[in-house]
Amino acid sequence: MTHTRTHTGTRTRAARRPLLLATLLVALLAALLTPGRAEAASLQEVTGFGTDPGALRMFRYVPDGLPAGRPVVVALHGCTQNASGYGTGSGWIQLADRWGFSVVLPQQQTANNASSCFDWFQSGDMQRGQGEAASIAQMVDRQLADVTGDASRVYVTGLSAGGGMTAVMMAAYPEKFAAGGVVAGLPYGCAQAAGSPYVCMYVGATQTARQWGDRVRAARPGYGGPWPTLTVFQGTADYTVKPVNMTDLAKQWTDVHGADQTADVSDTVAGYPHQVFEDADGHAVVETYSISGMGHGQPVDPGSGSEQCGTAGAYILDVNLCAAYRLGRAWGLG
Repeated sequence: MTHTRTHTGTRTRAARRPLLLATLLVALLAALLTPGRAEAASLQEVTGFGTDPGALRMFRYVPDGLPAGRPVVVALHGCTQNASGYGTGSGWIQLADRWGFSVVLPQQQTANNASSCFDWFQSGDMQRGQGEAASIAQMVDRQLADVTGDASRVYVTGLSAGGGMTAVMMAAYPEKFAAGGVVAGLPYGCAQAAGSPYVCMYVGATQTARQWGDRVRAARPGYGGPWPTLTVFQGTADYTVKPVNMTDLAKQWTDVHGADQTADVSDTVAGYPHQVFEDADGHAVVETYSISGMGHGQPVDPGSGSEQCGTAGAYILDVNLCAAYRLGRAWGLG
């Protein structure tokens, strides 16, 4: 008798499950389809943004109800990544919603580079008016026009090859960017200085600060400034892009800004060594974060805390510091 009751009760509960699931599904659909409900913003592809000499794809994220006059961040993915994955993983899309700015996410095509790396080392892609650099510049112009963005508050950042292309954009189009953030990337002209992109990545190039600076100045002849400020993040255990590249980036951009090679601030942030280099007027022009023990990737700090952002994944590394947050704060986005 007990066995029969138990069996019947089990059958009754089992019969109710589909009905319960159906009820929940109907309720969910009703909530989603309620008239007047705001749909969440999503990543959108933009075509026809210019002549696109570098044959790149343009994606963007614009938070719902974003007012005119807001900043624009250009975020460049690393090798084997894409616009969507990097935008979400790095935390930039999350911060765009939190702080109110739009994000341009260029995407490489395998026809240009089999590993989907931006071609930061190719002479035809790293010069003003040519190739991939020109395509990204056209994306910036299109975005500013479409969202009526603040042209004085455009920023560029990227990981690895995207970091190398960030330095390209800062050098070739300095008038378009207030600041840049290079994550595990390379100085402008490093492949040419080293004789090969691989020597640049794995060994570095032997250049003085002045020689590094001259490479940037040659990218935009006659330009009198202002130059973008620079923030660099680099893992000490990165064997793909050696940490010497952060040192060389600091040399390059302190020279461009007329600052010396001695840090004016040396402290720690989230337990990691952090330095700030100031120009003669006391303005921070170069900032570096040395992430102890981190390999090749983008630093993130997943969570819901005020200083947290990002989602860990391949080359997106949880080190309890979110690079996108630190950049956003330095750029006055938050």
